[in-house]
Amino acid sequence: MPSPLRPGLLRDPDFGRLFAATAVGQLGDRIVFLALPLTAIVALDADEFHVGLLSALTTTGSLLAGLPAGAWVDRLRKRSVMIGTDLARALALLTLPIAWWAGLLTVRWLFAIAVVHGALTAFFDAAYAGCLPHLVGRDRLVEGNARLSAVRSVTSIGGPALAGPLAGWAGAPATVVASAVGLAASGLLATGIRKRERRPEAGVRPRLLRDIRDGLRFVLGHPVLRATALGDAVFNLFLALYQAMLLVFLRRELGLDSAGTGLVLSGMGCGALAGALAAGRLSARLGPGPVVWLAPLATCPLTALMPLARPGWTLGVAAVGLAGLSLGGVVRVVAQSSIQQALTPDRILGRMSATTRFLACCSLPLGGLLGGAAGTALGATATLWIGAAGMTLSFLPAFASPLRGMRGAPGEEAPLPAGRPAWRPSRLRP
Repeated sequence: MPSPLRPGLLRDPDFGRLFAATAVGQLGDRIVFLALPLTAIVALDADEFHVGLLSALTTTGSLLAGLPAGAWVDRLRKRSVMIGTDLARALALLTLPIAWWAGLLTVRWLFAIAVVHGALTAFFDAAYAGCLPHLVGRDRLVEGNARLSAVRSVTSIGGPALAGPLAGWAGAPATVVASAVGLAASGLLATGIRKRERRPEAGVRPRLLRDIRDGLRFVLGHPVLRATALGDAVFNLFLALYQAMLLVFLRRELGLDSAGTGLVLSGMGCGALAGALAAGRLSARLGPGPVVWLAPLATCPLTALMPLARPGWTLGVAAVGLAGLSLGGVVRVVAQSSIQQALTPDRILGRMSATTRFLACCSLPLGGLLGGAAGTALGATATLWIGAAGMTLSFLPAFASPLRGMRGAPGEEAPLPAGRPAWRPSRLRP
């Protein structure tokens, strides 16, 4: 694993273009992450339940489109899907500031944008996950994932830091224009990727339900992939619950303005950047399997500092706790993604990515709804306590799986337990 500060894969022109497209696209997405709920809270004066519902609908689109997206993407060239979905997401987001300027913006409009954006993101993510092994090869997946996580982490710092002051100056709805520009630029940069994938198999009649079933069978039949999906589902349930009330807590309990809220969330990006820089070396030292369960166990308890915070220095300490959560999350995702990609045949990469994302994201809408309901019934502070406790428990599925002892690099050892037959790609019918 080369030093994260050395060029490495960045010398490759196609990876460099993917890296640049990731930078501007993720910057746009991070702005949306803050701009949509701020629009609901500030511009439309939405209550806690509607803020939680918006959080739930942000992932509902991805959930509804997730499994079909993986099946379709495996029949298409990944680069074309990434370009098309980036441009389509940009157009969808532009309807928000237009509706606001026309005096037509409502909470329901926000809900619709959240669903459409989520559905398009499901197609983009399935294509994106399948693109990396094609560009860099399976022997460099950890380095590739670490570098892409690093640039996503930088945008996690810059996105909220830019969105907060911009929302305070121009209004939260107008801030979405910057997000649309970032996504459009990402699509245009992706057109410069020259390395072409092999044309998907000709003469094979696509059968959507069969392809979806094959993806589910592969993921659920493999103990490592099944454990990562279950751990993600538990983590996402309580993360969505926590995040649904985090902005409410910062705005209404601590009295932060949009710029202050953006600054706190930018601290999470700092932790994510540190995690991306350390991920490869931690995986090499501890093994990718143990990293998947140690990272949440070590960092999720730090989120309990936020409900203890008050205006002043304790808020700074709580922001450091959120940075720790992001650090652990990125370290886990880099190791986990590399394991998943290394264990999956090329022809089913899109379905594996979409299926694991679908299983992991099933809990996100429920978490958002529970967060809104808990915030209404118990208050934002109590809801944050519940979220912190639940996220800490997300290490258990990986700890109880073969990941606990998987110390070799992805692909170096079979993670299946003794006596259980391995899933074979040849079982997929053409």
